[in-house]
Amino acid sequence: MDLDNLKIALENEPKYRIKQAKEAIFKNFISDWDKATFFSVSLREKLNKECPLEIKAESLVSKSKDSIKTRITLKDGFLIESVLMRHKDGRNTVCVSSQVGCPLECTFCATGQMGFKRNLEPSEIIEQVLFFSRYLKKSGKKVTNVTFMGMGEPFLNYDNVMKTVRMLNDKELFNIGARNISISTAGIIEGIEKFSNEGLQVNLAISLHAPNNELRSELMPINKKYPLGKVMEAVNNYIKKTNRQVMFEYLLTKDINDTIYYATELAKIMKNPLYYVNLILYNPTGHNNFQPSTTDRVKKFKDILSKKKIIFSQRFRFGEDIKAACGQFAGKK
Repeated sequence: MDLDNLKIALENEPKYRIKQAKEAIFKNFISDWDKATFFSVSLREKLNKECPLEIKAESLVSKSKDSIKTRITLKDGFLIESVLMRHKDGRNTVCVSSQVGCPLECTFCATGQMGFKRNLEPSEIIEQVLFFSRYLKKSGKKVTNVTFMGMGEPFLNYDNVMKTVRMLNDKELFNIGARNISISTAGIIEGIEKFSNEGLQVNLAISLHAPNNELRSELMPINKKYPLGKVMEAVNNYIKKTNRQVMFEYLLTKDINDTIYYATELAKIMKNPLYYVNLILYNPTGHNNFQPSTTDRVKKFKDILSKKKIIFSQRFRFGEDIKAACGQFAGKK
């Protein structure tokens, strides 16, 4: 698909043609210009040639049918993955990728072991949401939420991610409420600082996974450049400016970060009414010997957070059987 050529293809047409084209793409979710019957046959042929709407993708559906992973082939042949999560309360969340691969090399993440290829353009991120919008249209449903928690570090592709967010929020395009959009960062301080000045009601999440520098640096090498104390300082400045809640993601990994000691450490640094901890069971990637925490360990971990009056929840695991869960995106055929 090539949305970037749309304005060029329509530059000699009346201005209202652009609005009609956008409505066809983002409201009616057409996948072929031949369905835009309000255009002449010649214009449809031109658009199909210069601005094709085809998305080259293949999909996998989980056994429970609550999640669908798609692998999209980009113009240059690179592969990216995203997933649709269908919640029992009616929400349909698309988890999008912002980069091909990732430069951060987090030890628990399959994407981090791929290395970094390149940043995604806004149209390539939007394409992921469009794919699932077309899919949901068949059943009269629509995408309600978008999370930037797929392949890559969103704040290392900051400008393109912000352009995408505004497109998602645009009433003439997807019209997804800002509060239904979330961006997760491993702690890129410059990104957090810029984000705090955007004036957006978009949610911020911090990929934490360890409550101290020693363990976090082992799991996430980026912590050596952006140590935990500095990240928390940037988060606190963000909260002062926006008065918005911040979510901290914590992958519970057996015998790595799930002990009573680490639960107590986590509780110490989460003493803020606008902090919110999201516990996630580790999802095996095949790149290491890590295992998810046991039920008993998780209970003890949660008991400590409860006693310390820390606000937290445990995330439901979507798509583990199709490697569509947190940390499992790898873009492999």
